[in-house]
Amino acid sequence: MTARLVLRDVDVQHGRAKVLSGVSASIKAGQIVGLIGPNGAGKSTLLNAIAGQLSTKGKILWSGKPVDARDIGFMPQQCQVRADLSVLEVILLGRHEQLGWRIADDIMSAASRILAFFAIGDLAARSMQTLSGGQQQLVLLAQRLLREPQLLLLDEATSALDVRHQMHVLRLLKDYVARTGALVLIAVHDLNLAARHSDTVMLLNGGRLVGHGAFDTVITPDVLRSVYGIDAEFIPSQSGISVILPLSPTSIEANPMEETP
Repeated sequence: MTARLVLRDVDVQHGRAKVLSGVSASIKAGQIVGLIGPNGAGKSTLLNAIAGQLSTKGKILWSGKPVDARDIGFMPQQCQVRADLSVLEVILLGRHEQLGWRIADDIMSAASRILAFFAIGDLAARSMQTLSGGQQQLVLLAQRLLREPQLLLLDEATSALDVRHQMHVLRLLKDYVARTGALVLIAVHDLNLAARHSDTVMLLNGGRLVGHGAFDTVITPDVLRSVYGIDAEFIPSQSGISVILPLSPTSIEANPMEETP
């Protein structure tokens, strides 16, 4: 399988600070890629750059061409609905360019399927303003998937969810990838979630890509010490995936690079 997303020496400048520097990677579709790294590493910046939300230097290509915003699903970190819309109305906006005075039966059917897929059909008539942060996050993710994008960019899309719902959403994303062959890039803070649910990971630190590949080859005790500033144990689990148990912090040094939203 050839790479569908190609990054070549991607730089992002914010004021006088370079927040991404020389990021290069070739990424195959049909997988979930966990975007990991400490605070301020550049995860949000990279996702925004791929989505075309930031001015960049270098090349960002999808299937050999510049990324077309109409072909992707992008869910930024600070994503919420302030209008008094129902859950169903928000879901339907995922196909806003196809909506008219009358909503076609196939679009309504697709909306019903995605509500069922996320097990939120009982919320369809509810106003978004009455939902918890986690429920809103589920609705907004479902909205992105209604389009069935081949490139899905998610910036901490499970941050407001409890552990059970985090695992449920990541399992749904894996099913979505298996069904559509899409590529999902998701920024994840929880390394154990990334280890269990990502096919590969990209590790950012100080605006640079410092690791790319299978989780257990990228994340080692030395990397946790040098990048995350912690000492940790790797405890084997019955599933065959080691669990990272943080033990103590090492020294924390100021990071000269600041991540933009």
